[in-house]
Amino acid sequence: QCSWLKDKFGISWQVVPEQLPRLLLDPDRAKAGRVMSAMMQMSKIDIAKIEEAAKG
Repeated sequence: QCSWLKDKFGISWQVVPEQLPRLLLDPDRAKAGRVMSAMMQMSKIDIAKIEEAAKG
């Protein structure tokens, strides 16, 4: 659901902000967990809220 769109040709694409993989793969597993938890509550990715969750 999060960050998927369909173009005029009917092809589905997933848009992934560049910050997301970096935050999800952070060596600090608690930080990565907070990011994942915040993202899973979104229907549209809000980068500011994800970065806020990463800060704790």
